[in-house]
Amino acid sequence: MDNRRRRPQRHHSDHKMDKIDTLLIDIQKKLMDSIESLAVENLNAYERKRIHSFFDRKEDYETKTYRDGEAYILKVIPVGNLKRLAEKSAREAMESGESIFLENLGNYERFVIHNHLQSHESIETISTGEGSERKLEIRPNQFGRSLKKIIKKIKLF
Repeated sequence: MDNRRRRPQRHHSDHKMDKIDTLLIDIQKKLMDSIESLAVENLNAYERKRIHSFFDRKEDYETKTYRDGEAYILKVIPVGNLKRLAEKSAREAMESGESIFLENLGNYERFVIHNHLQSHESIETISTGEGSERKLEIRPNQFGRSLKKIIKKIKLF
């Protein structure tokens, strides 16, 4: 009988787990203070699924997979950072009484901010410009949305 301890054998799947775990840590570090989405390419279906399931359990992140020809691109969006930026910008707009402009945001990033601020009665968000020049304006709404709704209803009569 051999009393020596056996070294556990590494399987091919263990290597994948290490690669994914390292990638997950790297993605989190890159997105910690960022408002920009991070695109990850050249992943197989298993790797994409692991990343989706990891980030989908965290409320500060969303993941989306896009197809580009034969390739798949997985994007991790730091929605928590975007919502915090939206709140901060809304406060600045309210305090200063002037519009705040956010530039260089992607379509989905603008959507997250629009969607997050839509319940704020005293703030209005508008996207202006075309293509890469498109920007998001957060401006104080002096009369609130309630008054605008009332005016629309009055015009219907």
